[in-house]
Amino acid sequence: MTAAQAAMTLESPRVEDGAAIWRIARDSQVLDLNSSYSYLLWCRDFAATSLVARAADGEPVAFVTGYLRPDRPGTLVVWQIAVDETHRGRGLAGVLLDALTARVSPEAVETTVTPDNTPSDRLFTAYAARHGLGLEREVLFDGRLFPAPVDDDAGTHQPEVLYRIGPHTPGASL
Repeated sequence: MTAAQAAMTLESPRVEDGAAIWRIARDSQVLDLNSSYSYLLWCRDFAATSLVARAADGEPVAFVTGYLRPDRPGTLVVWQIAVDETHRGRGLAGVLLDALTARVSPEAVETTVTPDNTPSDRLFTAYAARHGLGLEREVLFDGRLFPAPVDDDAGTHQPEVLYRIGPHTPGASL
C-alpha cells in the first residue's frame, strides 16, 4: 500500500456522496453516466455492496458500486468503479475492488467491460490473477441492443462483455 493509499479511508457511501460519485463517473469519460438521481439511490440502497475512498479532507476521490444478483445471491456484480483524475495511477481501483470483495465475500464476481475499455480489462484481469481465480469472458449484451447515442444516430453502443471471476473459495482471504 502506498502512502497516498494509506492516507485515504474506505467506507460505505452515504447519500450525501451521490453528487461527488456522479461527478467522478462523469469525469472518467469512459463510464456510461447514469442520472444523478440513480447515484443517490445507489448510495442509499446498495451502500453495503459499495465503497468510496475518501481523501484526508473527507471528500470522495474514488468509488466502486456493486450489488448481489437476485438470482445468484453469491455473485457480486461490480456496476461501476472510477477514480478521480488527480488520484489515478496509484492502484486505488484495485484497492477498492479488493476491499469490497473482502467485505462481501462473494462466491464469484461479475462485471461488464466494453472492448475499448483497456483500463477496466486490466483491472479485472489483474484482480483474477492476483487472487488466483479463473476468468471467463463472453458477450452479455450485443451493442445492437442499446439505443443509438443521442449525438450519433448512426453509431451503436459497444458490446458489453461479461467478465465472470471465480469461484472464490469460501473462507479464503481475498
